[in-house]
Amino acid sequence: MVKKQDQEFFRQLRELLEKPDDRPVRAGRLARLIRDAGAYRWVGIYEVSGNEIAVVAWSGAGSPAFPRFPINQGLCGAAVASGTTVRVGNVAKDPRYLTTFGSTRSEIVIPLKHSSDGKVVGLIDAESEQLNAFTDDDQTFLEECARLTAAFWE
Repeated sequence: MVKKQDQEFFRQLRELLEKPDDRPVRAGRLARLIRDAGAYRWVGIYEVSGNEIAVVAWSGAGSPAFPRFPINQGLCGAAVASGTTVRVGNVAKDPRYLTTFGSTRSEIVIPLKHSSDGKVVGLIDAESEQLNAFTDDDQTFLEECARLTAAFWE
């Protein structure tokens, strides 16, 4: 069931994506909108192309330690490889974790898939300083954000 506040958020998200701004500007607004709605510490929007994952924009304190990295590294690489959401409650216990910020304790990465072939073309990455910060509700919310945002890359 979609809550009234979620309906309003998704209306705002669709409006943002329909603006004619260039990709980095829209990605920055998107990251800020998602971060504020979920009260997340940091949200990054990444592009997946060739053999690389690269940050397009983010919202939160500081730029990521690795603004671009090979497609097979980190939790982002795991989300690309599986084509599914990767949610880790304690990144210190996951050997796939590629340190973005030393204070990150939990992370969730949601793939953006091309509508025609299902290929992962981007990612939404949210991070928290709290252990086990991301709930099933967060995952559902962020997966809907990713579904709507995937057209941003098409």
